[in-house]
Amino acid sequence: MPQPAVFLDRDGVLNQEVGYIRDVENLNLIPGVARAVRRLNDRHLFCCLVTNQSGPARAYYSMEHVNHLHRRLTHLLHEEARAVLDAIFVCPYLSPPEGGVDPNFSRWSTWRKPNTGMLVAAAWDYDLDLSSSFMVGDKATDIDLARNAGCRGILVETGYGRRVLSGDYQHETQPDYQAENLVDAVEWILDKKRSGN
Repeated sequence: MPQPAVFLDRDGVLNQEVGYIRDVENLNLIPGVARAVRRLNDRHLFCCLVTNQSGPARAYYSMEHVNHLHRRLTHLLHEEARAVLDAIFVCPYLSPPEGGVDPNFSRWSTWRKPNTGMLVAAAWDYDLDLSSSFMVGDKATDIDLARNAGCRGILVETGYGRRVLSGDYQHETQPDYQAENLVDAVEWILDKKRSGN
């Protein structure tokens, strides 16, 4: 039977939003997120990172650098709470009109949020049921992705979340739940799972 998943954006949800992270040491977790992910692990909910990372397309740094960032991220999660991400999906692509300059990554992609490619690929690879899954993000495009893929969308107030809610960033959106942070989002998800909704 296909299983539900919790899809997590990276910057502003798991780690502090500091812009493009050129130094690996500048990736640091938001307080409480490791324990929140561990709670999902303990409930056997599939945890999947889905993140737009246009740094390679903008020629800011290499894809190997992105991989180093994710090694640090997974290390910090495990070190703090023995928390685990079951899968990581990254979209390094950006079309030239949007600012892509590296020919290896400058293209339009169905993986770039709010397109559904990363979620569809995850569902295919891991037998996931998108209709019973959740997407947690700090941008309106994360909520758009949830809508496009048939998931429930949760907007956290960390990262860009407060700016989205104030109308100062991206566009207006209507999440299924507005959470203070990932800890709050996970509590809502687990409540929904307990109630069978």
